[in-house]
Amino acid sequence: MLKPLPLHKHGISASRLALGCMGLGGDWDRSPITAAEIKQGHEAVDAALSIGINLFDHADIYTRGKAEKVFGQIFKDRPGLREEMILQSKCGIKLMEPGDSTNSFDFSGGHILSSVDGTLSRLGTEYIDILLLHRPDPLMDPEEVAAALQQLKKSGKVRHFGVSNMSAAQIKLLQAYCDEPFIVNQLHLSLNQLSWLDAGLSLNRPAFKDVTFPEGTIEFCRMENIQLQAWGPLAQGLFSGRALDDQPERVVNTAAMVADLAAEKGTTPEVIVLSWLMTHPAAIQPVIGTVNPQRIAACADADMFPLSRKEWYDLYVCSRGERLP
Repeated sequence: MLKPLPLHKHGISASRLALGCMGLGGDWDRSPITAAEIKQGHEAVDAALSIGINLFDHADIYTRGKAEKVFGQIFKDRPGLREEMILQSKCGIKLMEPGDSTNSFDFSGGHILSSVDGTLSRLGTEYIDILLLHRPDPLMDPEEVAAALQQLKKSGKVRHFGVSNMSAAQIKLLQAYCDEPFIVNQLHLSLNQLSWLDAGLSLNRPAFKDVTFPEGTIEFCRMENIQLQAWGPLAQGLFSGRALDDQPERVVNTAAMVADLAAEKGTTPEVIVLSWLMTHPAAIQPVIGTVNPQRIAACADADMFPLSRKEWYDLYVCSRGERLP
């Protein structure tokens, strides 16, 4: 039996899975959205709704705003659909423009406020259910962030707040100045991205090579009822049908193990990969990034196939490519 999502404790009736909308809107350029891209959006939304997904994850930068524009057109085409959804978006990343040397991050109050206004305009809605601060900004002033979030809350433009890609220390710093609780932390977690687990196993041992995940972040989020959301949970199809010609042995072996478990349980490889995350007692909410209706459908009932301890550890160790200490 899976534990309730922390989002439920905050009064948000979110589905166990969320749909990430980064794949909508075509190329990452400034070309107008097309009828084909709007049709793709409708099909992805229908596929998600058909398997019970009601949380849709956006960001102001996704296809340079076009993903949100696609959703805005969907809402125009289907009045009333907005009320069936929990909409989440993100701000804080500034994509490189001509004359820039790099992408950058911006948690200034002015940027946060203008980003939300842009998102609301593109979506054609009056409010966002959850706003996430997308990636840490080294120049962040927490007092300035707090003032911006307070203004967004007071105006009714945003109902709840969270973060993405942040450590426990970074969340604590923000929370020390912000009256509104941060209720989400979206992180890169998957059967192929294991540093969030490995980081907690290095006590009294040499640190695992290349593990930079900040120790204590998962535990902090669990203690504070912060919803852990996993971006990239399907590992770009590595374990559910993608060609593996150039992949290391550990990936090939893990894909075979996933296929065997799927056949044994009468489900899909996608379900096994997601179930591996959802079996963890932190009540992780995977944000699936595909907008392919068939792949979305393949994720149905992922919460109905919890893994045994042995199955969970066998997959973990197989994907690591070496035994645990």
